[in-house]
Amino acid sequence: MPAPDGSEPHDQLVRRLTVLSGPSGVGKSTVVAEIRRAHPSVWLSVSVTTRPPRPGEVHGVQYFFVDDAGFDRLVAEGELLEWAEFAGNRYGTPREAVIDRLERGEAVLLEIDLQGARQVRQTMPDAQLVFLAPPSWEELVRRLVGRGTEPPDVIERRLEAARVELAAEQEFDLTLINTSVQDVCRELLTLMSVH
Repeated sequence: MPAPDGSEPHDQLVRRLTVLSGPSGVGKSTVVAEIRRAHPSVWLSVSVTTRPPRPGEVHGVQYFFVDDAGFDRLVAEGELLEWAEFAGNRYGTPREAVIDRLERGEAVLLEIDLQGARQVRQTMPDAQLVFLAPPSWEELVRRLVGRGTEPPDVIERRLEAARVELAAEQEFDLTLINTSVQDVCRELLTLMSVH
């Protein structure tokens, strides 16, 4: 219900914030890419990272690339909605950009890890947290090993992290099982009220 001045109450705005999380290899990036392709009106936050750019990555498009001192400043000044460290690098979501988009009435999607999702739950308890689960453990292992892009020790670390992440599923508002990217996208868009 709109406030007397015609604006929406804060909790209505925050409900437009959807957090998608789940274990590595479950297909979060694929789902997000499909949503952005089919519905460019869904705004996906661009994360800040301390990792160096990979070939072809552009500052402000895939990530905002900062050094450790710059990241420390963002954390100290409360400019990140959430942040986490992964594989020796830090990643975070710029707070102001998310709030601006929500206040404009846009649907906002964050694709973040479990640690980040927990931080969003603390700071924005009305946000919608969606857990993307694999059809089975065996399928998740197949996807991670099948990528062929990482050495065995990195795959083992990812699998160990996936066990922890899968155990946290009950912390989320809803679970979607990624048996079909199109089905997951359809369900997510319905949750976000994007048609």
